[in-house]
Amino acid sequence: MKIVDAQVVVTSPGRNFVTLKLTTDDGLTGLGDATLNGRELAVVSYLTDHVVPLLTGRDPHRIEDTWQYLYRGAYWRRGPVTMAAIAAVDVALWDIKAKAAGLPLYQLLGGASRDRVRAYGHANGRDIPELLDSVRARLAEGYQAVRIQSGIPGLKAVYGVHSTDDDGAPVLHQQARPLVEDWDTDAYLRHTPTVFEAVRAEFGAELPLLHDAHHRLSPVQAARLGRDLEPYRPFWLEDCTPAENQEALRLVRRNTTTPLAVGEVFNTVHDYQTLISEQLIDYVRSAVTHFGGVTPLRKLFDYAAQFQIRSAVHGPEDISPVGMAAALHLDLAVHNFGIQEYSGHTPLTDEVFRHAYTFTDGHLHPGEAPGIGVELDLDLAAAHPYEAAYLPVNRLQDGTVHDW
Repeated sequence: MKIVDAQVVVTSPGRNFVTLKLTTDDGLTGLGDATLNGRELAVVSYLTDHVVPLLTGRDPHRIEDTWQYLYRGAYWRRGPVTMAAIAAVDVALWDIKAKAAGLPLYQLLGGASRDRVRAYGHANGRDIPELLDSVRARLAEGYQAVRIQSGIPGLKAVYGVHSTDDDGAPVLHQQARPLVEDWDTDAYLRHTPTVFEAVRAEFGAELPLLHDAHHRLSPVQAARLGRDLEPYRPFWLEDCTPAENQEALRLVRRNTTTPLAVGEVFNTVHDYQTLISEQLIDYVRSAVTHFGGVTPLRKLFDYAAQFQIRSAVHGPEDISPVGMAAALHLDLAVHNFGIQEYSGHTPLTDEVFRHAYTFTDGHLHPGEAPGIGVELDLDLAAAHPYEAAYLPVNRLQDGTVHDW
């Protein structure tokens, strides 16, 4: 079997997605997600100009060899653009291999370690009453674990809370220039424990509550927040401080027992070595799409398992159903699964990417279709072309650019 065609598809059914479609001489096809929010066209160029020309004629079954060829062979390693492109190839090859075997991908990864995959959803509000309504909505949808994010008094636009127009309606359209959000760390540190207190008072002690600090705190500030949240028993505090400085998590770990989740912006195991070997975190957060695919992410999970650290794959709306499906096959197979982020997609996105995975009673399952279980409607994808879009940027009250 040989790869005879490779096609890069860019579509925007509400937001931009980049998909690689590989075709073999036997007529099998495989899909891989290469979406990098706000930098999609950089990955398109990397794939089209540098990777696709190398794929024609290759044996699709040689997944490990192809991964090493694209990672080591290019000399310039790592980075989100490179790893998103490699991820697309890797997932597409696993899709083909599983289809050739007539099995869902998780069966090739050792079979199921569980019957279903627990997911958490997102609840947010401009203030606490609106957040409580959002939590009720997530529970009504079946979620049994919820991430909570609240607006902060005095700030206009905050991560995790939809920006609004002059009439208070959510602004969800693509941004041709980055939206500028504002930030005050002291106000956030004062407000967040009151948010947890209100949610716990309304929904009780048993509901798993997660929270994302989105890299905005220094290690000392992160330790303080983790300690202040301990009475409310959060499921985790996510990305409490920029963890590229892995040693910074030592201070956080020493000063709080709040579980820590880190890694959605990481793209190789090297970003995690200290964090895992010193047991400074409890959950690894990288996505299949941004970590180079199923092949290296499985290795990361196996490494983390030696230190009682669990998986928690990044699963926002800007991971396409292709990337989500690949994650769910891993979730079902690995022993040290923790939880899966699941924001869902728009109905139009689900039409463009028809998928076998399902969400029921707060849990996901990848389905039993051969491969990863996703088919791409090329005609419908073409009807929704790329739209320029950026992630927001963040500024302190004095105008200084801050972590977003």
